[in-house]
Amino acid sequence: MIELVLTAAGAQRVRFAISPLEEVLGAVQTLVGVRRHPAHLPWLADVPDVPELAAVLSARHYITEFLSPPPDGPETTAEAQLRTVRATPPHQVALELGMVDADLSRLPDDPATARDLLADQLETVWTALLAPQWPRLRELLAADIAFRTRVLGSGGIASMLAGLHPRVRLAGTSVLVDLRARERLEIDSRGLLLIPAVFAWPNVGVVTVPPWQISLLYPARGVASLWTSAALPPEPLTEVLGRTRALLLATLDRPAATTELAARHDLAAATVSAHLTALRAAGLLASERRGHRVLYRRTELGDALLTGSSDHRD
Repeated sequence: MIELVLTAAGAQRVRFAISPLEEVLGAVQTLVGVRRHPAHLPWLADVPDVPELAAVLSARHYITEFLSPPPDGPETTAEAQLRTVRATPPHQVALELGMVDADLSRLPDDPATARDLLADQLETVWTALLAPQWPRLRELLAADIAFRTRVLGSGGIASMLAGLHPRVRLAGTSVLVDLRARERLEIDSRGLLLIPAVFAWPNVGVVTVPPWQISLLYPARGVASLWTSAALPPEPLTEVLGRTRALLLATLDRPAATTELAARHDLAAATVSAHLTALRAAGLLASERRGHRVLYRRTELGDALLTGSSDHRD
């Protein structure tokens, strides 16, 4: 059990962030079979030739923190995180690699050289596998953060943590995470960082090694349907709204932004934007700004129209 004590300094600071490199680590673990789950089977592809990185990520209990440094916020980029990785002091790299429960004999003995090699391999995986999928992944993560933030605002931290993961709960002034490790840590003035992750599913993890900010990694909502194709809209709805608008309405079973919808359906962003604006004007969609992006979601009227059309088709 890991106990994270909410001290007076850190109790009021709970924030969310998105970590591109956490998805890289999880993706490699999925590909090498360490963290394989049926939810990700449709995505599986050939892993690039990154033997040293794969060796580190084959560990069962600890895989380093410096390879996925806690991000600054929802807008953190892979490029920014890679710069942080390459700037990690050699003594920190040596400390963390020494904790990895895997055969690292293929890694260079010099910590700085090992760090740079692993950073290069992280970048290779990011460029080849994750970057093309990132708009889709990022919007799912952003939608999760939007949902959790609403729960936090309406029900407080206890309510938000209760729905985060079965192994996470609030007990008094402590966040308890049911894991094999046994630690008791005080959350400092930086607060608790919550990081949703696609490839974490269905597990939960905690960043506890100094000097990194204490962070809780948890599976994002909607992962089970991430790699599946959107259901075709009912034919009666297509006849009324048109193919593209009906498709967008059917797709928005979870919030998404214009860029994600355009990439998913191979449409121009301007075209998608125009259709979303029309659907929102008709009361079928609502929108919410999250940072630099606007997320669209179906309204109750949109749900009713889609359900009614499906019932009519049946």
